[in-house]
Amino acid sequence: MRIVKNDTTEDFVAPVVAYDPNKRYSWTPNDVFELSGEQFGLILNAFRSVLSTPEAGRILLIDKANEAVEKAMAAAVEKGIVKEAPEAE
Repeated sequence: MRIVKNDTTEDFVAPVVAYDPNKRYSWTPNDVFELSGEQFGLILNAFRSVLSTPEAGRILLIDKANEAVEKAMAAAVEKGIVKEAPEAE
């Protein structure tokens, strides 16, 4: 892009945007991020390393148990067994 001022031409330089890890960022579900094979392998191996631990197995199991309890609670609400509690004042 060129900007013309008083019959002279100046080059327009777009400001450089730099990543700041202290700021919050957003993106849409359709945005695409590219990873190198090295980056992808690093992430995959990190996931596998953590998920293969006994603690991760327990956490995954408790997550499944939580899903079962949530489904049971939803069914009980729909049947009228469990009712919404009044708001505390």
